[in-house]
Amino acid sequence: MLAPEPAESGAQQLLVVIDRVASRTDGESVRIAKDVLSAGASVKFCFPDGPDEFARALARRNGRRPVVIGDDRALLRTVSLLHRERELASGALSLVPVGVSVEVARSLGVPTGAVAAARAVLDGVVRRLDLLVDDSDGVVLGDLRIPALPGVPAQAGAPAASVWHACRSLVRTLVRPVPSVLGGQSHRLRVEADGVLLNDLDEPVEGVTVRSFGGRAEVVIRTCASPEPVRASALSVTVSGADFRYRADTRVTGPVRTRTWTLRPGAWGLTLPGSGPLRP
Repeated sequence: MLAPEPAESGAQQLLVVIDRVASRTDGESVRIAKDVLSAGASVKFCFPDGPDEFARALARRNGRRPVVIGDDRALLRTVSLLHRERELASGALSLVPVGVSVEVARSLGVPTGAVAAARAVLDGVVRRLDLLVDDSDGVVLGDLRIPALPGVPAQAGAPAASVWHACRSLVRTLVRPVPSVLGGQSHRLRVEADGVLLNDLDEPVEGVTVRSFGGRAEVVIRTCASPEPVRASALSVTVSGADFRYRADTRVTGPVRTRTWTLRPGAWGLTLPGSGPLRP
């Protein structure tokens, strides 16, 4: 459902998609963001009831710049949809972070306060950001971690499930000490960067991290044999081996036996404060 708001002639044309989780989690921040955006632009508000309506709203934006009010999951959903439609390069995306988790948004340089974020939508500049795309057409905005952190379900569920998991983790912390992140476990993984072998199956690893940095994919491999990690920079990273799960932004995927991620420099545009922090 679209709700038009009046604004001055010649103002920016925005389609503001409000994630329902954001409305339930922090309705006051959503209201503040709506007021700031309405005062400075010609706005159509959309309140999608589920992923299908979310996708239809983006498809019907009719030249309006999309603005998402929601958390990291809403941001990832939007980028994924635009990527699948091959429309990421056609314009910029804006975000007002509201919801359960906004760590990815913060790492990208988006202000986490409703007023500051909404003003950045109106007055900010478009920065082109890199994107990791895997061979199943999935996207990664922030860090990719292999294996996924212990205790995270293979399929990320509703925010309520995330909150419940956090509560259970807190209880376990109070009852007994929590082991280290990787719990001393090792994994046999083959890691290649641009076709160059960095680690083979005979060398157990504790973890692999991949992130975009300066137009390249930065790979860090922590092995069991050396205290110093193996580092590399590449445009393509392939990991294979026994069934493994990986965490990309807010999602945990797997198990899979092989996956390749390819870096696409400057693949998408995000509106950020003109002088704000920017992650390459």
